Amino acid sequence: MYKHGMARASTTSDPFNAIAEPRRRHILEFIAGDERSVTDIADALELGQPSVSKHLQVLRDVGLVYVRREGRRTMYRINAETLRTIHDWSGMFARYWRGQLRRIKAHAEEER
Repeated sequence: MYKHGMARASTTSDPFNAIAEPRRRHILEFIAGDERSVTDIADALELGQPSVSKHLQVLRDVGLVYVRREGRRTMYRINAETLRTIHDWSGMFARYWRGQLRRIKAHAEEER
């Protein structure tokens, strides 16, 4: 019980843990272009509304989505600032991969 509570705490405070879950990544991909309601998201991704709401709550807790009420609908949109921190972090590895690819190419050309 205690261990599960710890895992839960890290998910709710860390955007990296939040996006480790594939369905949450799908939700972010779906709402990246436009603000969407829970119903829109559930229908598009063929998920139950309670499940979508839980995932959205996690994304909201870590600051990856903004939420706004529109009458009886709850609308969600992406928070680009929090996504930028993830993008910047993963971008550090782009230089490494480019270097690796150059080395592989050079090696392949030597073999010929």
